[in-house]
This record gives sequence, C-alpha cells and structure tokens, in this order.
Amino acid sequence: MTATEDGYDIVVVGGGPTGSAVSVFAARYGLDVVVFDRGKSSLRRCGHLENYLGFPAGIDIQTFYELMHDHVEKAGCELVSDLVESVEVVEEGEDGFVVETQEGRRVTTDRVVAATRYGGEYLSSLDDGSMFETYEYDGDEYEKFDRSYAEDDGTTQIDGLYVAAPAEAADRQTLMAAGRGARVGITLLEDVREERGYPETIASRYDWIRREAGRTGEWSDRDRWREWFAEQVPDDYDLDEDGRTELREREIDRRFEAYLPDEEIERRRRQGHETLLEHIDDELILEAAREIRDERGTEGSDGRAG
Repeated sequence: MTATEDGYDIVVVGGGPTGSAVSVFAARYGLDVVVFDRGKSSLRRCGHLENYLGFPAGIDIQTFYELMHDHVEKAGCELVSDLVESVEVVEEGEDGFVVETQEGRRVTTDRVVAATRYGGEYLSSLDDGSMFETYEYDGDEYEKFDRSYAEDDGTTQIDGLYVAAPAEAADRQTLMAAGRGARVGITLLEDVREERGYPETIASRYDWIRREAGRTGEWSDRDRWREWFAEQVPDDYDLDEDGRTELREREIDRRFEAYLPDEEIERRRRQGHETLLEHIDDELILEAAREIRDERGTEGSDGRAG
C-alpha cells in the first residue's frame, strides 16, 4: 500500500468552476487546500462560454480554465492533475478521511469537498444507503449519485463531507456552478470557525476588502470592536477567559487587515491587470499597442497632447 502523505485541511475533488470557487474561499482564509483535477470537466465540451459575467464578448474555454486555475494557485492551493479513486474514513469513530488517487497518491484530510459534475463513485465507501439511487436504462439497472443528497449549503449527513457537485440546478450553467461553490465554501469556513471556538453568532466569514478611508468613527477604535465581540458571545458560551481574549483579538486583527490604504489598492489593481495580460494572446497585445501608439501619434500631429 502507498504510504500516506502529510494531511491537508481540505481536499477538493474537481477543479472546475464549482471546485475552484470552494478552493479560493478556503485558501484565502489560510486553510491548507489541495485540488485534484483530472482535466475532463463537462465544461470543456463547450464551444465558447457566452454568459459568464465579466467577459462581454464571451471567453474561450481554455483561457477561462487557465484564469480559474491561476486564481486557485495564487490563492495558495496546491493543484494536482490526478483522479481521485476513493475516499474513506481514517478510522472508525475518528474524524478525517484518507483520499487515494489513480496515480497512487494517498493523503489525509479533515474535510472533503466533492465537486465533480458526473459520478461520485469515489465516495461509495462512505455510502450509508442514501448517497446513490438506481435507475433503469435499456432494460438494465444502474446506480448513480443522488444529486439531491446534500443540503443546499453542501453539508451532508457525514461530518466533514461537503458535496458542491453533483447538484441539481447548479450544474446547468457555469455561473451557477461557481456560485454553488462559493456558497459551499462559505458554509465550510463557518464550520471551521465554529470548530476553532468562534460562537455561531460571529462564525460567518465575509471575504470583503475595504478602503482604509472608510474606517472612520467608532469602528476605527479597537475597544469598540472589543465591546462588539462581547455583545455577540453568549454569556453561557463554553470558553475560558484566555480563549475568549485570543479569539477576540484574532478576529479584530482580521477585520482591521481587511482595510487597505489607497497605495495598496493601486498596487493590487496593477497586479490584477498584469495577471490578466499573462492570459491574453501576445499578438493581440502587440496589435493593441500599435493602435495606441498610432492614436497618440495622430493626436500629437494636430497640436493636441500626444
């Protein structure tokens, strides 16, 4: 048997829009995430993606995948081209899973996110009789993953297992699939935060970057945030004073770090544009540069600033 590698916080099975969205949300929170993607998503059968917001003329599938996976890796995920063959519990009565791939890789993880549109056979060892359903085709009986198995937020009857796909309506459009992944990602982070001690009242985690100039008034005062935290934690919450203090200060740090000064916003703007350029055909960039040069030359020739 292949030796088990070091563990991950999250294993995501599938690197399409659903799995990529989950991965980005999880990794940006600082979780250790690996994404196994065999590269055979149903989206690759599409001729051209027309209705994904942010691409007014649509986008070709290859570039879309490159952008997605670049985002996944820049967020801090490990992206592995491999097929997951099985997911099993670590040991009866213990939390966590062992994930084994077609290439013989074997890793442990606290949580697994299923994010493959077709199939789900790799989860069969976890099935308690409610995960799969039978159907008939051409006189023969087959078994397939029940798309209604998971809750709307991706949670399941098995602690630590989330199903982002297969899902019902969310599988029909790429934009809906990404939204489904985001919802599951947020749910997963809420569960992680509760496990780390945060009460349910403040476990929600919003990935929202704000302008430093907007941090004014009472909410620029750290003591006001301490008051807010105390108001949110129930009196009977089972956490000692040192634990509350540690969680409180960590949460306040996180919220303050979400405010960016103008120079950092500008740096990120340029970095974002430069990253997009890496995915644009070089000839198109050169053509656009020639057009800009010619336009500026024309402006300069009739007396206007060139």
